[in-house]
Amino acid sequence: MTENTPSSFSVKQAAELAGISSDTLRFYEKKGLLFTVNRSPSGHRRFSSQNIEWLRFIVCLKSTGMSLDAIKQYRDMLDEGPSTEQQRLQLLLDHKQQTEQQIACLNRNLEHVQRKIEHYQTGSELSIKLKSL
Repeated sequence: MTENTPSSFSVKQAAELAGISSDTLRFYEKKGLLFTVNRSPSGHRRFSSQNIEWLRFIVCLKSTGMSLDAIKQYRDMLDEGPSTEQQRLQLLLDHKQQTEQQIACLNRNLEHVQRKIEHYQTGSELSIKLKSL
């Protein structure tokens, strides 16, 4: 961190840095997805850089289709320590495979859309040529 970078962040700042709303951050906290969050002397939550990185990882997993229950399972395994390393690896490998399958499906669908676009573009060009005759 640089001198100008705060060492801890408010709920609003943490949410913005993670790309989520404050309500979503609070929801994740209630679901038990977050690690210990420190509090200021006045009792406000203060998020560390590590908290922010973890939030960003949650957002990454969620945006690639991992359920909050699976994310919670992964988080709980982290708490259990090194004995769950292989289980965590397997969970991430399974998720990676599912994500790759989704990408392949999206690519097939995109190709179909592209063919339809080309059909309309070719058809429109033919229609214009026929009208000019």
